Amino acid sequence: MNRAIFQKISETRLREARILLKNKYYSGAYYLLGYAVECAFKACIAKQVKEYDFPDKKLAAEAFTHDLEKLSRLAGLATEFEKDKKVDKKLEINWAVVKDWSEESRYETGISRPQADDIMSACIGKHGVLQWIKRRW
Repeated sequence: MNRAIFQKISETRLREARILLKNKYYSGAYYLLGYAVECAFKACIAKQVKEYDFPDKKLAAEAFTHDLEKLSRLAGLATEFEKDKKVDKKLEINWAVVKDWSEESRYETGISRPQADDIMSACIGKHGVLQWIKRRW
């Protein structure tokens, strides 16, 4: 996989989540929104690898995770993200919603509409986590 593929997957999962949310499939929407954020971070990680360079083994191994906080560090964005969250309290609140996402949510069937709406709002818009990442991918 490369950066462009991760970007495309992120965009696709966001579109799919919107469709699911609109059609009251809240658990699926919730899962796909977190996955969109995960893929956006992975696009940022892929951006660090130069064409024809052999990737750093440790970075490659650690990037095979679904932990959003770890991915933010691996993407080299943690320091900038922390600084921006201090200035933008809405971004900080949105991250508090998004960071708790887990790949295990794919097995959850009881996600409520408010939970799905909350993660959607936390991802998109001027202060959205996904929007913040996309400005750097």
